[in-house]
Amino acid sequence: MPPESRSIPERAVSEEETEAQEPDSAGQKTDKGADSSTPDVIADDGSAERPKNGRERLVASLWPPRLTRAQLIVALLLFILGLGLAIQVRSTSDSSALRGARQEDLVRILDELDNRSQRLTDEQRRLEGQKTELANSSDQAEEARKQTVEKEQQLGVLAGTVAAQGPGINLTIDDPTHSVEADKLLDTIQELRAAGAEAIQVNDVRVVANTSLSDLQGGVGIDGKRVTQPFRFKVIGKPEDLEPALNIPGGVVQTLEKEQAKVSVTREEKIIVDALREAKRPDYARSSSQ
Repeated sequence: MPPESRSIPERAVSEEETEAQEPDSAGQKTDKGADSSTPDVIADDGSAERPKNGRERLVASLWPPRLTRAQLIVALLLFILGLGLAIQVRSTSDSSALRGARQEDLVRILDELDNRSQRLTDEQRRLEGQKTELANSSDQAEEARKQTVEKEQQLGVLAGTVAAQGPGINLTIDDPTHSVEADKLLDTIQELRAAGAEAIQVNDVRVVANTSLSDLQGGVGIDGKRVTQPFRFKVIGKPEDLEPALNIPGGVVQTLEKEQAKVSVTREEKIIVDALREAKRPDYARSSSQ
């Protein structure tokens, strides 16, 4: 009997040890499985992170950029070059005189340039014709004298020493409020000259290249002569060029009307400019041919 009683406890102990060891072995198996599934990336704080895919690894390799010193120098040089080009383009665009001009002004400027070009072409043909006549004339002295007289008449018209007639316009400025001053009349004269006016007379004063205007009490002084309103302009030139030049939007007529002046422009087939200026002999200048 004693031997049997001793053997029973030993079996019980072995069974308890087996049961006690089963959790340990299960835990060991669990640990082994956990070891086999350990993530590839471990964060700095010890926490596990999932592995990065290809796109994330590409982004991580590109940003933040890892630039060498040579690449930084090239980038800086390219930036300076682009900045210089931008400043140059901007300054060139801003310096254009026609930038921002209205369409009507651009059309007027183009028409004036065409008219001037045409006048220069006509003058070139005329001079070439005179040259041909002198070369082919049997009496070159008589032909030269004829051309000299013709040139003298032309210069006399420009200098205001001889009367002139031809097609043109009549311009009348009625200024009851006396708001039109010398600068407005000067702008009108300049606009007429730019449009091709060859002879201008204001009231009884001939306007030439060296004409001066000044403000006087109750009127305007033109070359020292007092001129009062209404101001009557006689202008010889091409009417189809003179009248549109005055009536363009923002031009002479609109400017004068803003000063409460009444302006009228009429075309005429024959305008007579008969106000004359005294021909003064120069004190010092002499012809270089003498």
